[in-house]
Parts: sequence; structure tokens; C-alpha cells
Amino acid sequence: MRVAPEGRPFIAAALLVLALLVLLAWRVGGAWRVGALTWLPVALWVPAFFRDPPRQGPRDPGLILAPADGRVVSVAAVHEPDYLRGRATRVSVFMNVLNVHVNYHPMDGVVEYRHYRPGKFVNATLDKASVDNEQMSLGVRRGERRLMVRQIAGLIARRIVTDHEVGDPVDQGSRLGLIRFGSRVDTFLPGHAEPRVRVGDRTVGGVTVIGAWIQ
Repeated sequence: MRVAPEGRPFIAAALLVLALLVLLAWRVGGAWRVGALTWLPVALWVPAFFRDPPRQGPRDPGLILAPADGRVVSVAAVHEPDYLRGRATRVSVFMNVLNVHVNYHPMDGVVEYRHYRPGKFVNATLDKASVDNEQMSLGVRRGERRLMVRQIAGLIARRIVTDHEVGDPVDQGSRLGLIRFGSRVDTFLPGHAEPRVRVGDRTVGGVTVIGAWIQ
């Protein structure tokens, strides 16, 4: 199983704790055995959380792909003032702690906008999380087509990783970054793109089509 490099310190720490608990359980026994058995699922979950599976979804300039695994919690008409500067449709995907947390680029293009904003850590399923929470926004342009992806921290997440800087070319379905633990990713579609998902739909990052360009 391939894992994201950002997860290696966490995986090493979880395995080290497990090794120490197993050693104490073998030498001392008693409550240490319970501790080792209790920690075992955690030690197995940590590498699973940071898994980075290859994704072979559609690669089509007319389509917009999901930036994350998870569940669509909102499809809403909004005003996006920072990059698109106008009306947009915000498609929000919530990732729980069992989802892959690597994020993916919805389209080919060049990074034209990047902005980090510190903030709160409220429940990422709430609409206000798109405004209040710690977040990183990335705007990508290909010709006349532009969209913005916003990585949003959740109740637990405290670290957003974004791979690309302004001026970098990106490929549809390639890795955008990662958010540690429960979190959310918003995709802002401009007026000449239409959503193709509804609230409650499940998405696979880099595979599921969440929108299409009208022109």
C-alpha cells in the first residue's frame, strides 16, 4: 500500500508505541496486554488513513473531477469574491476519518491564485466552515476556464498541505495536496460550468465527475 509522505512520521510513531506496548505486555503482562490490544487497531488505522492509492479516472478537458473522496454535503449558489469574483456553484465534499485524505486537481491548467487563511476549527460539514475555518484556496486557469478549490480544516485537522505554487502547471487527477484528519474540500464552479452531483452523493477523488463545462 502506497502512503503519502506526510504520514510517515505518524505511522512510525504509532508503530513505535505498539512495539513498546507489546514489549511491556510480554515482560509485565496484566494491564499492558489490554493496552497493546487496544492500541493495535489504531496502529493499523494510521497507515490506512494516509494511504495514497493511484487513481485512473476520466481525463477530459470538458469535465470537472472531484478533488476528494467523501460525501457531498452541499451544492449551493454563492458569490465567490476572491478569485472568480462573481456567481459560482460551490460543491462541498466532506471527508471522514476513514476516507483517503489526499486531494486531487479537478482540471488541467496553471495555478493562478493561492491564498492561505488561518481560522477556526468548527464542524466541517457546516456551511460556515467554508468561511470561518483554516483554509487554503487554489485557483486554476486553462484558457478562459477557471475554477477554485478550497481545502478546509475540520474539527481535528490542524495541517493543510498544498503542493503547488502560483505559476505551476497541474494535470487533471494529479495530487493537489492533503488534509490531515476530518476535513472538507470545496470546489467553486463558475457560471459556465454546471454541477453533476447532488447532496448525499459519494465521490472518489480524481475519478468522480462533479461538473462539466457548458462552453
